[in-house]
Amino acid sequence: MELICRPSRLRGSVEIPGSKSHTIRAVAIASLAEGDSRIAAPLWSDDAEAAAATYRALGATIDTADPAAWRVRGTGGEIRAPADVIDVGNSGTTMRIALGSATLLREGIVAFTGDEQIQRRPLGPLVQSLNDLGANVTCTRGNGSAPVSVGGRLRGGQTSIEAVTSQFLSSLLMCAPLGDGDSIIDVPLLNERPYVGITLNWLERAGIALEHDGLDQFRVPGGQRYRPLDVRVPADFSSATFFLAAGALGDNDVTSLGLDMDDTQGDKAVVDYLRQMGAVIDVTDVGVHVRPSADGLRGCELDLNAAPDALPMMAVVGCFASGQTKLVNVPQARVKETDRIAVMAAELTKMGASVRELDDGLMIEQSELRGAGVSGHDDHRVVMALAVAGCLADGETRIDTAEAINVTFPTFVESLTNLGAAAAMVA
Repeated sequence: MELICRPSRLRGSVEIPGSKSHTIRAVAIASLAEGDSRIAAPLWSDDAEAAAATYRALGATIDTADPAAWRVRGTGGEIRAPADVIDVGNSGTTMRIALGSATLLREGIVAFTGDEQIQRRPLGPLVQSLNDLGANVTCTRGNGSAPVSVGGRLRGGQTSIEAVTSQFLSSLLMCAPLGDGDSIIDVPLLNERPYVGITLNWLERAGIALEHDGLDQFRVPGGQRYRPLDVRVPADFSSATFFLAAGALGDNDVTSLGLDMDDTQGDKAVVDYLRQMGAVIDVTDVGVHVRPSADGLRGCELDLNAAPDALPMMAVVGCFASGQTKLVNVPQARVKETDRIAVMAAELTKMGASVRELDDGLMIEQSELRGAGVSGHDDHRVVMALAVAGCLADGETRIDTAEAINVTFPTFVESLTNLGAAAAMVA
């Protein structure tokens, strides 16, 4: 599919869907809990469905018939070995969290795979730490990525993990409490720290006890049990990023509804990024209202380590800011669905931008964008960032692999057009 965008003025309000990070954690914990759980306002997307399908395969009963509230009957931590390989599709979060859950298996083997992107994304440090804690996990091609098989139960012990992605640590923290013995997890490197905060909040809701010194070491008693949940999933700041940023561009004026600035999601930092660049932002009980200032945006240096998913959209914003914008300290953006640093540099260059890759980010000069044929690289966040760019560029922009938006934001194009965008999906 292609997404075609033409110059547009975006004005109005947009309903932000539920958080992917929260939804997948809720599905995992409810599936491992004892008894029945209710997850209200979950994200309905390919990634969320992959999580539900994965935990069904591991023995949970998950009813997603009502999109307003999913019902889960948990396994009590007694997962089963599925008859077939579990395919997580494009969901890296599901792969990593479920890989930890699979080490609670008492007998049999669980095998995981995913699409081409998943088979390139790193698992090695997580695999090593799970094995340190007594499991038997093997990347079947010996390359530190999926496909991967799990046999042997997590017993506890001590490990050290360099969490290039926070998902490595979140996976360990979610399975270790249900292991046989106590675990100590040392964390000499941790990117995306707010996402671990999300995990810790979910563990607390589910009745898990652990101790930690900052986020550098965790002491997790084994033999615990998750209690069932009755929770509401908050709106997703990662998805909101595209509309928050769009409001700051051109002659736009956008309110993103349903966002909670007290939530622990790292991508709420986008509100501060945009303020730092000069956008006018009002946070209300209804949502976050963003509009341009009379003086326009100004370039600056932004540390994106806590919000790596914001890099594609903030790269677009940098094209419209006076002077130079530097996006730094986000090397993990190279190991997402794509190498987002390289991809955004390449695609924005096609649109006339002056962009230079850094080892850990991007350097962007104020640029006049023009419509072009660009590639979304099968990456939902790249597609959505280029779509917003296409609404500001001179001429027509055509973005391929646009169906990737279904991973996290199936209603993105509808939301964009409701704000006045000249945008359409075509086969």
